[in-house]
Amino acid sequence: MAVTRIVANLRAPDPMSLAKFYRDVFELELPFDMGWIAFLSTDSTQKIELHTASEGGSGTELPVISIGVDNLDDAEAAVRAAGAKVVYGPVGEKWGLRRFFFRDPADNLVNVVDS
Repeated sequence: MAVTRIVANLRAPDPMSLAKFYRDVFELELPFDMGWIAFLSTDSTQKIELHTASEGGSGTELPVISIGVDNLDDAEAAVRAAGAKVVYGPVGEKWGLRRFFFRDPADNLVNVVDS
């Protein structure tokens, strides 16, 4: 057996509204909307990862998802412009990552990492 993908599902009272937030901030495509669920994607290929953790690192709360970006400063600016609150960072962590956390409109804690 080979795992072909792992998908994050974010709880949202209004899935389409939250999907539009992520589409606008991270320039994702919105290929599918059923009302109760909306799919966001890109054409890029990615490796499959599943992390297990007791905290988010540096004593922080565990985020529900992590999003890797090629420009952390641009991502932070887009998150702030969309009205989301940055609650941690940006910070260069001792293990070599630069990142920040924000709360999305559905109050999910999201980790954005310079990859």
